[in-house]
Amino acid sequence: MKDIKDVVADQLEYTIAATEFEDLGKRYKGKVRDTYAQDDRLILVTTDRISAFDHVLKQTIPFKGQVLNQLAAFFFEQTADLVPNHVLSVPDPNVLVAVKCETVPVEFVIRGYLAGHAWRTYSAGGRTLCGEPMPEGLRQNSKFDRPLLTPTTKASEGHDQDVSRREILESGILDAETFDHLEGLARKLFQRGTEIAAEHGLILVDTKYEFGKTPDGRFVVIDEVHTPDSSRYFYADTYQDLLQSDKPQRQLSKEFVREWLMEHDFMGKDGQTLPDLPDSFRVEVALRYIELFETVSGKTFVPDTARDPIERIEGHLAALTV
Repeated sequence: MKDIKDVVADQLEYTIAATEFEDLGKRYKGKVRDTYAQDDRLILVTTDRISAFDHVLKQTIPFKGQVLNQLAAFFFEQTADLVPNHVLSVPDPNVLVAVKCETVPVEFVIRGYLAGHAWRTYSAGGRTLCGEPMPEGLRQNSKFDRPLLTPTTKASEGHDQDVSRREILESGILDAETFDHLEGLARKLFQRGTEIAAEHGLILVDTKYEFGKTPDGRFVVIDEVHTPDSSRYFYADTYQDLLQSDKPQRQLSKEFVREWLMEHDFMGKDGQTLPDLPDSFRVEVALRYIELFETVSGKTFVPDTARDPIERIEGHLAALTV
């Protein structure tokens, strides 16, 4: 049996960079997913594209789409008793069929620890984030007494914008009742994600949730839940020792991709050039995604190594009643 690293390397030339299924309906191309809209449902194809600093990188990551799609499906199933979701079926490793919803134009970001964007704000002297106070005297990766809600407004292009509850209400994006209801759902999801992560020796550090309203007026969670594209995880067994010694945490997330880009002088700012990802790093990224899938789900990742994944997807979608 081939080592998983060799399997990943063999797939470098057979990734999904984009799709164009003309018979599926109008396509919306997101950073990672190609979404096809039909009368009452969406067909979401998770590609192998990867984004960071709100830019889609030039190279793809083998099996990334399969990992994200299957991990999202796993967590939708694990949280369905708490918060309903938009999933109808998962007919292919890269495909999820969902109820068409009216997307809520706010992402609900929950931060349990002072990491990532929150830490960059804090280390620059900021003591509030999206209207949420951050106490003095914290170290990088310190746990907040209560997870912070730091919403962003969804941008069609460029960076999503940090926004406070007050600003959301004043601008009329959401009313207070809707905002507070969705915050409650987000906090329930974060608590469940924290519990599942702990069962597997991980800490759910921060994550984002997106919501939609179904045609019958129900709010459901959409997009993805607790995947490495939307979440950050630390290993629990070394967390306290590394925190006390001010050392970087062992983590499973996309943060190491951002760190690699920063080392290559890219943070998505004007005038910066997006670097190419060498094949060796593409393999490393894929292995990290697979590691997170297996660690957080407790399941073995079984890659589909089709040399023509587009043809495979077309075959599975043909079985749907379109």
